[in-house]
Amino acid sequence: MKLHELKPAEGSRKTRKRVGRGNGSGLGNTAGRGHKGQNARSGGGVRPGFEGGQMPMTRRIPKRGFTNIFRKEYNVINVADLEERFEQGAEVTIESLFGVGLIKKPLDGVKVLGEGELTKALTVKVQKVSKTAAEKITAAGGKVEVE
Repeated sequence: MKLHELKPAEGSRKTRKRVGRGNGSGLGNTAGRGHKGQNARSGGGVRPGFEGGQMPMTRRIPKRGFTNIFRKEYNVINVADLEERFEQGAEVTIESLFGVGLIKKPLDGVKVLGEGELTKALTVKVQKVSKTAAEKITAAGGKVEVE
């Protein structure tokens, strides 16, 4: 088979229906829209969600909850991630976490969780640290500084 012999599978491509191009085409005159009425007119039809005057679903269902405008969102990392990416005695800050690729986008800060083991003494300077993470970092001979 050569490039010039390639063609799409049988029945995979349909020709576009050209409506309103004369009676001989079979789709002239009303162009498949029927006679008169809302949908026969240009710009006709109803808006999305309209249910013929009945109270629409979006208004029948009760509203729930709210968006807290003061909510803070943190990048979450585990002590196991620190074990993998940092050398003994390194300082862990937001900038260094960006550098090693543990954080992709800046949120309101970083929270360190305690999953995994830590054997290296690290100085961790982040916004939040869980109790178990703090215990593991200090047990390994490191320091925790919450900013």
